[in-house]
Amino acid sequence: MCLSIPMQVVALEAGGDIAIVARGERRERVNMLFVGTQPVGTWVLVQLGFAKEVVDAEQLALIEEALEALAASLDGNYDPQRYFTDLAEGRH
Repeated sequence: MCLSIPMQVVALEAGGDIAIVARGERRERVNMLFVGTQPVGTWVLVQLGFAKEVVDAEQLALIEEALEALAASLDGNYDPQRYFTDLAEGRH
């Protein structure tokens, strides 16, 4: 199983077919074939060197919350009242 990670387009190469994406200090080159050329600033889900989906601000917030919950769980600090508030509020 592979996990897609949200990363932000910070530069374009090869006419937009390749993008430099970033998440914190991490930078990588990804193929934009599946999503097409995207403007700098766009958030995409990256998996195995490909941008596979463009994500909007609401989706990004939900993904970030899930990643934070996973990290908290692995650290032994998971608080069920803090995470997945979208499910508690009936938002999907």
